Amino acid sequence: MQIGLVGLGRMGGNMTRRLLDGGHQVVVWDRNADTVKALAAGGAIGAASLDEFVSRLTAPRAVWLMVPAGDPTEQTVTALADVLQKGDTIIDGGNTHYKDDVRRAQMLAARGIDYVDVGTSGGVWGADRGYCLMVGGPREAAQRLTPIFRTLAPGHGAQPPSRGLDTAKTTAHEGFLYCGASGAGHFVKMIHNGIEYGLMQSYAEGFDILQNSSYGLSLGEIAELWRRGSVVSSWLLDLAALALAADPELKTFVGKVADSGEGRWTVDAAIEEEVAADVLATALFARFRSRRDHTFGEKLLSALRAQFGGHVEPTR
Repeated sequence: MQIGLVGLGRMGGNMTRRLLDGGHQVVVWDRNADTVKALAAGGAIGAASLDEFVSRLTAPRAVWLMVPAGDPTEQTVTALADVLQKGDTIIDGGNTHYKDDVRRAQMLAARGIDYVDVGTSGGVWGADRGYCLMVGGPREAAQRLTPIFRTLAPGHGAQPPSRGLDTAKTTAHEGFLYCGASGAGHFVKMIHNGIEYGLMQSYAEGFDILQNSSYGLSLGEIAELWRRGSVVSSWLLDLAALALAADPELKTFVGKVADSGEGRWTVDAAIEEEVAADVLATALFARFRSRRDHTFGEKLLSALRAQFGGHVEPTR
């Protein structure tokens, strides 16, 4: 299948490579010409401008955006709306607020352009592990993109479907899922990231207690131990073990922990729905406090963000 991809940063570039390896034709554009050239050398079709990018796509076109949420995405969607045609599809794979999806979908629908929002999880490891994809928007438009989703997603792998899951009626066990109408994909991803904040905070606090004990414990070995047969094992724990093996005292981190928006939006949604979200709210507030003083736990939070997403700890 042919797909256009705009935004070739940490995730966009890796997604392009995974799609190429899956046999798809990928047309790429980014403001960084060197990035475009590098991917073109690997088999992608590069474009020097947005107009050239669109001209290289065959109707009905499918354009996947991997650009920062907010104004960059808004500007790119607006620019594309002026050059795409009825029947084309824009896919937003960034971390957009779901309410913006609803608004953009309505604006584009008036022009006959479909808008599909895809919450994308996988970070810098997605090129090899695959990406967990949470899809929202018009069902028919999402279904047309199934070959793309199937290539980007992890697939069945060695993890068997949950007992009782009817795999004939869902694609969840493949690592991608149509979640519902416009905004549903990013809403699910927003909650996913809110939960991620809570999980990371739990590991951070636990390892902080271990670090401050009088036993002289080896945190790297404990993390490695817990990866095997423990009920607290997870990919995040795998990443913690990697970070602690490389830097047992996490000296390369100060502990200033940024937040990318979804944690705040999750707490906002909890308030709107009057749902108690004590852990998720506390995890968000802990990140705010980390910018004033720093604990070992906050260093681990920074290390985890660097491990799964390549996020650089803020300098101030």
